Amino acid sequence: MGKNVVIIGGGIIGLCTAYFLHKEGHKVTVIDKSDISSGASFVNAGYLTPSHIIPLASPGKIAQGIKWMFNSASPFYMKPRWDVEFFKWSWYFHKSSTKAKVEKAIPVIKDINLLSRDLYETIKTSGDLGDFHLERKGLLMLYKTEASYQHEIEVAKKASFLGLEVNELNSSELKRIEPNIDIDAQGAIHYECDGHMSPQEFMPKILKYLQDSGVEVKTNEEVIDVDFERDLIEKIITNKSSYTTDEVVLAAGSWSGKLSKKLNIKLPIQAGKGYRINVERETGISMPAILMEASMAVTPMKGFTRFAGTMEFSGINTTIRKERVQAIANGAHSFYPGLKITDSEISQAKTGMRPVTPDGLPYIGRSTSYRNLIFATGHAMMGWSLGPATGKLVTEIVSSKKTSIALNGLEPERKF
Repeated sequence: MGKNVVIIGGGIIGLCTAYFLHKEGHKVTVIDKSDISSGASFVNAGYLTPSHIIPLASPGKIAQGIKWMFNSASPFYMKPRWDVEFFKWSWYFHKSSTKAKVEKAIPVIKDINLLSRDLYETIKTSGDLGDFHLERKGLLMLYKTEASYQHEIEVAKKASFLGLEVNELNSSELKRIEPNIDIDAQGAIHYECDGHMSPQEFMPKILKYLQDSGVEVKTNEEVIDVDFERDLIEKIITNKSSYTTDEVVLAAGSWSGKLSKKLNIKLPIQAGKGYRINVERETGISMPAILMEASMAVTPMKGFTRFAGTMEFSGINTTIRKERVQAIANGAHSFYPGLKITDSEISQAKTGMRPVTPDGLPYIGRSTSYRNLIFATGHAMMGWSLGPATGKLVTEIVSSKKTSIALNGLEPERKF
């Protein structure tokens, strides 16, 4: 018999979780404080990235962040501020940024990404959502310098050793694979294992499918409190209503830490703001690419090309810093000299906040504090990529089934 499950959060993680729970026969209610039409799930690069095997918390990252702290246009920006929780998170991030911990995280990231990539294919094949954009052209890591090449070739060797499809491309080979635009780069590492999508198309389709299938989706409704008795959550209270439930899934992204406080759980998580510019004209770009020296992503989506990037730690806010958006436009022009993003296109930039854990791995699994609470958050830059896998794993947990992959290293209340 199905359970009554309340999901807090209607981003890609929450909606994919609702999808698999519904397919499994559970009664599902999704609660989101927005109208589910904006935010990180709509402005991301749309990548499916088995190749992204190195977690954000890696050696040298904190030092790099401190170096860039006073440059608000830098790719990895930590706004100087007095915030005790951010200080603690930064210390945990530093402790996690060791070679040994990165090596331990690599197979975990690879396995969950591959699971998720295949589940996107399964959703497409099912026809539940109708047709949607999903391509497997791979991902180009474009580099200008020898230093960037040496850095990425080490990652590529690890990826290849793990069985992922990867190739090196020189400038002439790059021209053959991307013939319709000039690229100023020495070459590229081509991760053939990757794919890409158009989030702004997929999100409305999965939302409509859920609503048409009987999943209750409560939009513009904010969770303000939680009633619990000892180790059992009894009621979710919103600004409009209250909900009794058998299971609670916390998939609230960057807001998950604030909600956890209501349960007396300290969940180290910080909002990492990203930006995107859409260019709704022909660019000649047909391949997704990471522009390494510019630390940004380029994705040919349905109807436009998206330029996205930056990681800004400045708390939860929707302020758009013009200098950061301009840095994305400048980075695009640096690698694609024939392409100039216009002031009008720059003015239409959007932002979204990605939930970042101290070790770069998401929180997926049951709480050790409450027996009917499951965490599904903290996916950082891999939220889009890991949506279906997280939904599938949460569904297996709710249904008391063996999970598709081991959850070692993803424990929600792990120590840092």
